[in-house]
Amino acid sequence: MKIKTKSAKVNRAWLNDHVNDPYVRLAQKEGYRARAAYKLKEIDESLGLVRPGHLVVDLGSAPGAWSQYLRRRLSPGGAAAGQLNGTIIALDILPMEPVEGVTFIQGDFREPEVLARLEEAMAGRKADVVVSDMAPNLSGIESADTARIAHLVELAVEFALNHMKPEGALVTKVFHGSGYAQLVKLFKETFRTVKPLKPKASRDKSSETFLVGIGLKPGK
Repeated sequence: MKIKTKSAKVNRAWLNDHVNDPYVRLAQKEGYRARAAYKLKEIDESLGLVRPGHLVVDLGSAPGAWSQYLRRRLSPGGAAAGQLNGTIIALDILPMEPVEGVTFIQGDFREPEVLARLEEAMAGRKADVVVSDMAPNLSGIESADTARIAHLVELAVEFALNHMKPEGALVTKVFHGSGYAQLVKLFKETFRTVKPLKPKASRDKSSETFLVGIGLKPGK
């Protein structure tokens, strides 16, 4: 019974934090599906990554907050509907409610046939920006979770190497802890500029952070 009581307290505390979270309130007010939209917004605004006319690929897109932000970013008037100056292709293993103007592919990014569908949607073009909010279901076993997280980041880097313009940018979610230094090393080996960022919208308690790689190194 003690475990249940503790769990209930934790759930109540999380719910209280969530309800009082200014980014949750802002997301509700501005029509975003999740507070995560403000993480990408801050990263993009600080580094100027997404520009009109760009092709952007959103990996791990559900529930769609990053796609919503990108859609508004590529709209001449910043609108959630109407004209779009650019292309957004989103992919997730989970279903996602449609976002106007966004091409969505449901499937496992690790499966060749799903990757082929993504390549088909890109129609021979290379991405200007790749964003990845992919994260595995965490088991609580640190060594296993570290390996799962690293694998998804490595897949995103591999995708960028094969499907992104040389001057493009990759944004990936990572977690501080064992394995983080190796991922930073991978980014530094792959990109000319590497920026680790923890947006204000990332909760203080969370070990979540983001790595941004800009410009593929020659020969990559």
